[in-house]
Amino acid sequence: MWSRRRGRCAGWSCALPELHPQAVALVGPTASGKSAVAIEAALRDGDVEIVSIDSMAVYRRMDIGTATPTVAERSGVPHHLLDVLEPWDDCTMSLFQDLALAAVDDIELRGRIPLLVGGTGLYHRAVIDRLDIPGQYPSVRMALEAEATLPGGPSALHAKLVGLDPVAAGRIEPGNVRRIVRALEVCEGAGVPFSSFGPGLEEYPPASIAQVGLLPDLEAVLDAVERRIRGWVDAGLLDEVAALVDDRRGLSRTAAQAIGYREIIDHLSGAITLDEAIAETIRRTRVLVRRQISWFRRDPRIRWATTREGAATALGEALAEARRPTQVRD
Repeated sequence: MWSRRRGRCAGWSCALPELHPQAVALVGPTASGKSAVAIEAALRDGDVEIVSIDSMAVYRRMDIGTATPTVAERSGVPHHLLDVLEPWDDCTMSLFQDLALAAVDDIELRGRIPLLVGGTGLYHRAVIDRLDIPGQYPSVRMALEAEATLPGGPSALHAKLVGLDPVAAGRIEPGNVRRIVRALEVCEGAGVPFSSFGPGLEEYPPASIAQVGLLPDLEAVLDAVERRIRGWVDAGLLDEVAALVDDRRGLSRTAAQAIGYREIIDHLSGAITLDEAIAETIRRTRVLVRRQISWFRRDPRIRWATTREGAATALGEALAEARRPTQVRD
């Protein structure tokens, strides 16, 4: 018997059966209002549990700068994948996928509806399309990261990738050291081209999860980003970051990628002023917003809304559809 729970895609490419959706997803850029729409829907319907698809909200003690819903906001609605890892833990895409799929399966087995909410695009695809993710090779990665710190290291690594996997090299910007290292890690560790896992990301097979997207006016979202980040400072972001800095265990490689934390750390060390840290956090977050929009707009399976009201209506319809019996193929 083939069931959606047991299915997993080969490589990045998927060929899922046309099952009736049980889970539903709400996607969109940072500061678009997704969480509020999702919580309102869950409170209204009573049989919905939210699964956060956010690579940074998984971390404990990093709540302000990751816009993790507060305890008050979560009251009355079960949330999953919030505050499940320590800041010194790595959150690989494979680990996140395992945690998210386990949560989705558990919610469905209890007869309730998982509502996946977030803006981390690749992690979202890993969950909804159950991607087969390349393995991790820590010793290889450590050697490559050390090489990247040498003079001319990033250029040398990109040249190495051109020789091993020209397709992957053509897809990765020469200055994106993290992605270059990851591609080489797979090439050297697995002995197969990193690009052999990648072409399927350009394909959008029939999904077993209905998706709704919230995409308000871009300028409104960019303005909301600035208000949000300045609000973080007022809410105690500096104290939150200072506590992390004081912990000798430090931040993991993945936790350290959270926008805002590096900037505040630089401020606390005296390298930049607070105004400079805020300005850089706003700039990087706005770049992230544009990347998120570009990522999600490529997915033809998403039903888009430009207002919270429109998203609430579309989400309500998707949830009603999700309550219909699931078809299972033998």
